[in-house]
Amino acid sequence: MKHNSSIQSGRTIAERREKLETASERAETHKRNRTKQILRVTFTVVGFVAAALGIVRLAILFFTPDGANPDPDVVTVTPKPTIEVIDEATGNSGSLTTKMKEYIGQAEIDFRDLGFNPVKAVIPQGAVREVDFYLEGYNGYIKMTTDRGTAISVEDADRMIHYLKVLAKINEFTYIDVRIEGKAYWK
Repeated sequence: MKHNSSIQSGRTIAERREKLETASERAETHKRNRTKQILRVTFTVVGFVAAALGIVRLAILFFTPDGANPDPDVVTVTPKPTIEVIDEATGNSGSLTTKMKEYIGQAEIDFRDLGFNPVKAVIPQGAVREVDFYLEGYNGYIKMTTDRGTAISVEDADRMIHYLKVLAKINEFTYIDVRIEGKAYWK
């Protein structure tokens, strides 16, 4: 009895005949693989460079104040106070931080924009981030905090002065406190 084998001569298990590659076919395959490798490396490098540029751009936007444009042609002017500034803790204004000077200078500008004339700013001893503004023509002062924007605080002070003068018929006050958002106090 003759035994039939499932594997035929000259064939692999998958039943395909192996093909011999010529030297030129091997060279062509190598060339295609090399081109693919160069393209992969090029696209990877371009991708990393694009990602790095995106991260740098985000870092510039994140670390520049108020998302300011770091364009060298644009000059940013930081407001400096022109009124008398008294720091009750030290007795002079020479020890003020840059942030405090900018806050007082910007508040002065905002007061002037609304028609008020600030004459001095006092930083009370023992107070944290508080600045008291004295306005020409008023006996009292305005208590403000550096935690809130100057424009908002000045607008609140303007509304309170208008309320006291027009609606409550009060012409004098010891102080107006606009340090808390949505509330204003007077004495």
